[in-house]
Amino acid sequence: MGDPGAGHAAPAPLQEIASRISDLSKWREIFSSCGLELNSTTHQPGPSRAGPGAPGAGESPGSQPPSTVPRPLRLPQGTGGCPISPDTAMRLQQLLFGSTAPLFSCEWAAARFRFHPPRSHLAYALQAGQGGTRAILAAVQAHIITFLLFTRETECTHLERLRRLGHREQGQALATALAETLWAAGGGGRAVVCLVTAPVTTMPCEGCRASSFTERIWLFEFSEKAAAQEFISDHINCFKGEGSHGVILFLYSLLFSRTLERVQEDLGDAAPLLNISSGNITCTEVMMMMMMMMMMVTIISKMALAARHCHKLGAGHGLHGRLPVCPVRAGRFPQAVLSLLLTGRASPRQLGGGGGGREPEPGAGHGGGGEAACPRGCVGFLRWERARRQRQVSPALRTPRLPVWLCSLSGRHSVLFGTDSRLLSDWKAERIFHLYFYSGQQEQTQTARLTIDTHSHHWEEAQREGPCSPGRRRPALEMAIRTKWPGATVSWSGTDPFF
Repeated sequence: MGDPGAGHAAPAPLQEIASRISDLSKWREIFSSCGLELNSTTHQPGPSRAGPGAPGAGESPGSQPPSTVPRPLRLPQGTGGCPISPDTAMRLQQLLFGSTAPLFSCEWAAARFRFHPPRSHLAYALQAGQGGTRAILAAVQAHIITFLLFTRETECTHLERLRRLGHREQGQALATALAETLWAAGGGGRAVVCLVTAPVTTMPCEGCRASSFTERIWLFEFSEKAAAQEFISDHINCFKGEGSHGVILFLYSLLFSRTLERVQEDLGDAAPLLNISSGNITCTEVMMMMMMMMMMVTIISKMALAARHCHKLGAGHGLHGRLPVCPVRAGRFPQAVLSLLLTGRASPRQLGGGGGGREPEPGAGHGGGGEAACPRGCVGFLRWERARRQRQVSPALRTPRLPVWLCSLSGRHSVLFGTDSRLLSDWKAERIFHLYFYSGQQEQTQTARLTIDTHSHHWEEAQREGPCSPGRRRPALEMAIRTKWPGATVSWSGTDPFF
């Protein structure tokens, strides 16, 4: 029967292991609350997490931490596709971050295409994320609005087209928007859809850290847009389900549709595609977490000392005991990704600006370096920065074929649109008209309605005023609208301007 004492020796190591796991869980909760991420591949049960079905199926909200590996998709026989190769996975990471280490943060891992409740004021709208993911969601949102307002056949008119959406219509609109964007990235001849499959298909190359996500990717290539759209529609939960990593999957699909080689050519010397200031850095080692906590304790201690110092000097210097504020400027989302989403090419110059170069000379064109001019698409782009000097968006993007614009307002992304398809093709429609605005902010519960008057002279009278003029203090959205319609006045229809 064996040594009788053996049965009493085992519990001690097991108790020690259980205690360490418990301590690790506590640290995981602490760092998760700080927006940091532990490596999800280190302490996961493995097979018990990988059940059949689409990502998010049968799960209650919040049942799966955002940093976990997405639930795998079990594809039927004969579906096709091919696994990502180790070399391709490494080149993908290198293109994204300039490094082979996976650097997506918790906010990226949690990001997915999630709509507001169906048949509500914002039934058409995606719930926006934070940081870099918000720009991608806003760009897809613009394509969704284009489909719902100007492509989909329905008896509903104007905003009713957007409000009377059920779950099925929301999925259809999302599948169409994703397929349109991927097809444009593929040059109108191909689209590649990335999904996560059950087994780990490849092992990471030497020097390339395993993420347990990229190594599970399968690539499905389509030579017809309708087939790609149908495939996405059949697997729409892979992009919108909880724990699906839907935004990352779409970004991968976008890059493979364009091909990694062409994206690299588009970027030129501007690589990598993403950067730390866009919210793409993540801590994956426990030691890094400990260092971060130590840094936080040090900062808090210094702030406490500074507070006492400020309290002593407050009467003489007007500080009134307040803590010194360290301004943190949010990183701008890379223009190359915005260009890929809007034009199908990952070139910042397509938006009318370059990667840090000077402003193009008048009449010099918009491509630069022999690049073709940006064609007019269905979705446009408007930008406004509260800076003394900013590059002008190309005329083709300011005047798209349909009145739908992705807006970049001081680095925050939103959508502006009209319901009249003739607005940009009939000058008579541009006298007085309405535009609608969705910011993606949680506080917004209804679509904002703006009235634009292009024949008012109120703005022209203040042209020569200084930097502190009323025009300089106007909302960023109004200033962006005036980059398209100079001299226009904007009325918020009784709503207080909020962007």
